[in-house]
Amino acid sequence: MKISLCQINPTVGAISKNKVQIMDWYHRAIAAGADLVVFPELVLIGYPPQDLLLRDRFIQEANHALNEIAAESTVPMVLGSPLKTDDGLYNCAFLLSEGTIICHYKKILLPTYDVFDEDRYFTSGHETAVFDLNIHDKTTKIGLQICEDLWDKDYACNLAKDMKQNGAELIINISASPYRTGRLKDRAALIQNKVADTKIPFVYCNLVGAQDELIFDGQSLVYDEQNNLIGQGVAFEEDIISVDVGVAAPIELSQSSREEKIYNALLLGIRDYFAKTGHKKAVLGLSGGIDSSLTACIAVDALGSENVHGVSMPSKYSSDHSKDDARILAENLNIDYRVIPIESTATAFDGALSESFVESDPNVAEENIQARIRGTLLMALSNKFNWLVLSTGNKTELAMGYCTLYGDMNGGLAVISDLSKTDVYALSRWVNKNAGFARIPVNSIEKPPSAELRPDQVDPFDYDVVSPLVSALIEDEKSPSELIDEGYDPELVKDISRRIRINEYKRRQAAPGLRVTSKAFGMGRRVPIVNQFDELK
Repeated sequence: MKISLCQINPTVGAISKNKVQIMDWYHRAIAAGADLVVFPELVLIGYPPQDLLLRDRFIQEANHALNEIAAESTVPMVLGSPLKTDDGLYNCAFLLSEGTIICHYKKILLPTYDVFDEDRYFTSGHETAVFDLNIHDKTTKIGLQICEDLWDKDYACNLAKDMKQNGAELIINISASPYRTGRLKDRAALIQNKVADTKIPFVYCNLVGAQDELIFDGQSLVYDEQNNLIGQGVAFEEDIISVDVGVAAPIELSQSSREEKIYNALLLGIRDYFAKTGHKKAVLGLSGGIDSSLTACIAVDALGSENVHGVSMPSKYSSDHSKDDARILAENLNIDYRVIPIESTATAFDGALSESFVESDPNVAEENIQARIRGTLLMALSNKFNWLVLSTGNKTELAMGYCTLYGDMNGGLAVISDLSKTDVYALSRWVNKNAGFARIPVNSIEKPPSAELRPDQVDPFDYDVVSPLVSALIEDEKSPSELIDEGYDPELVKDISRRIRINEYKRRQAAPGLRVTSKAFGMGRRVPIVNQFDELK
């Protein structure tokens, strides 16, 4: 049996467009000799559809499109779409063939954690599904699963084993599993465990593309009954993976470096965010620092140099080397580059506030005015030319509150907001190594980081120490007490924990950020703004 997995990139809510896309890839797979064509979870409506699922018209249109696809079907196909019955709304896998819907499976395990809230919308199915599929006058019993069903060990059940007991000779899992670092290894290990248990082939078709904060990496997998990998989809691209399950030769799991995968994930995140929202061009501030330099590189590689605009906005505190680094970066990237000095504007603000500030020493208020002037200038360019502003803050800064609301936090998309400061350095060095030259000026990487909002200012953190602790608290979800027990400085841990807690209000107003770790600030982390719980009191 030749199975073709179509890991495609649908758009949430674009049901008619998604239907055309599905049929295009379906016919490509048939032309390549497919006996069975498989598409990802909820591919017809896009994932995650969130509260669109509460709209009756949305469900009706999805059902109408599903019936149209079924009517055009010849070779059997599996795809994901919702199903509404008197009992509730279900996340389903449909098997279509010869002009009709043959059968469907209702997803049993509904994830309700981190970025997932399927329990809010869907009713859980209660029975595993094994269906007869006749191909070349041979009947094969196919077991259907959907995404979270693969992670059944977390629910104290074994759906694959249950399918085997019901006669399944092949298991197909259609999925919309978002990317995060290390996710491919997790999926591969789970599938191998299922094959070891059941001794039957396992087909895993994953979504690709980006939706708001989430990035789907594809990397679909096929394992034979001997637990050999016999098919793998490319990462972060649409692909057809065609495998003859009975005769395919084993292959090695293809993996690239952590930095390369994160970089390619962010490329896809930007590219899809722009394409699916109708934006064409980006603008960002170039300070000469490492964060804006890395963001600019990613934007150029995602959108093309002709679609990225860099703006240097020096103040009287901006060093010559920072201005030079910004200019050199722009030349290396071949982007539009302009300089808008802010000293006179900042002076005007100082004059307007002089009477109110007369008995006060300069402090963060004057510093933040500079950041807000820059944010305002970028938003003005955005409004005038319909350029989307990219904010350039990293995860460590967002955690610690070392960012200015309505200033450097301005933007329509936060590209590196899920990268720790140490990851920013690692990716920047990877960019230069991959380019074969100092695409990002070496000085931007090696100089002490500084906001340059006052004389001789440097960032108030040792990022080599602080970044891993922020990651431990956010991504590993360790408590401050655990970190202290592990030997970290109690005062430092307490300070970081406090800063994370009191700056939630800033992050709630931040631009949406692209998720690449196990826990990002955004839809998967729901912490109250008013929060007086302090474990270390």
